[in-house]
Amino acid sequence: MTRDEAIKYIHSVSWRGSRPGLERIQELCRALGDPQKDLRFIHVAGTNGKGSVCSMLSSVLTAAGYRTGLFTSPFVSFFEERIKVDGEPIPGGALGRVTERVRSAAEKMSDPPTEFEILTAVGFEYFAETRCDAVVLETGLGGRLDSTNVIDPPTLSVITGIGLDHTALLGDTEEKIAAEKAGIIKTGSAVVVGRVSDEAFAPVLSRAKETGCPLVRAENRRIASPRLTPFGTSFSAEPYGELEVSLAGIHQLDNVSVALTAAEVLNGRGFRIKNEDIKNGLASARWSARFEPLMREPLVVYDGAHNPDGIRALTENVRILLGGRAILVFGVMADKDFAEMIKTVAPVADRVFTVKPDNPRSLDPAKSASLFEECGVPAETCGTVADGISRAIAAAEKTKLPVLIMGTLYMYAEAAPAVLRERKTV
Repeated sequence: MTRDEAIKYIHSVSWRGSRPGLERIQELCRALGDPQKDLRFIHVAGTNGKGSVCSMLSSVLTAAGYRTGLFTSPFVSFFEERIKVDGEPIPGGALGRVTERVRSAAEKMSDPPTEFEILTAVGFEYFAETRCDAVVLETGLGGRLDSTNVIDPPTLSVITGIGLDHTALLGDTEEKIAAEKAGIIKTGSAVVVGRVSDEAFAPVLSRAKETGCPLVRAENRRIASPRLTPFGTSFSAEPYGELEVSLAGIHQLDNVSVALTAAEVLNGRGFRIKNEDIKNGLASARWSARFEPLMREPLVVYDGAHNPDGIRALTENVRILLGGRAILVFGVMADKDFAEMIKTVAPVADRVFTVKPDNPRSLDPAKSASLFEECGVPAETCGTVADGISRAIAAAEKTKLPVLIMGTLYMYAEAAPAVLRERKTV
């Protein structure tokens, strides 16, 4: 099976959708010889911040000399970035070879696995094949019934933060959502929890007590003298001294606090991570599409925030890092709470160019333009993402305002190349 054939096969079962439950992934893994049982995991769940924390942790473990797997979703630029070892995406040949083994097992199942379950199995197979010392494993949706939860007790369970998202599947309160995500906590693990409300913390603490797992809350009070720019974050933290990450945004202070705490807990659970490893690992961590600058002059930033907490953090970043106002390129999925997103971000929008990402779930840009107009923000509907970006950059050159491309991670693969083309012509 070639790389393209593997991707086509994995996507071919997308019609099965999301079907919570562990029975199918358990059967699939058994047929493959349970590759996940030969691996040590750091299992990460949360509404926001999962990807950033996973990126930092995997980078720190690699810096410490461990062969480190990283499993994340969704991809933002190309398919293979969802499965990495020491920062390198799975090669196309390996993807084809491993997917062929998974397909052979999946086709014998009476209840076929979903797309994400197949991808999870491919990740386990590749990490076992490459003899990873540790795997940083991001949940797909929720935690308790997510296919990644087929693993035995991980070395560490991390819950980055809790907010309202995927409420139809996970529950309509922070407490219900936290209870689902706390399902990754298992007897024999340690637990690190980021900044969450008291309502969300209660079921996490209850689950940790029920399973006898030691729990540590990450506190960002230890982070001093933060220096925030659109191009990264630096700060001091004892006992490490001065630290920096390329990831930008005030929300990254919470994520850094979680990553630091997680690394310290791992140091007491069979890993040896020196202070210098933490410093070097954080400095080399990369994570696309999360307040990522794509162009300096005029400044163009991409942010894939798409739920209430994420949009609030994004709006705060515009105020702190972008001078309080920006020209928006806005594209969003129709199944998100786009009306609330628009209402939240409208106060920092000078004008907006609405676009339709190349995804069948995308919202009609005329609808989002109308909602922005209702909030008093001038809005133009554009034919393509590239057209919206071109118009926004032209407006930015006249007004000297930054451009913010936002609304969904699914637009990044179109937006980043479009900005690159504009950079060559500006």
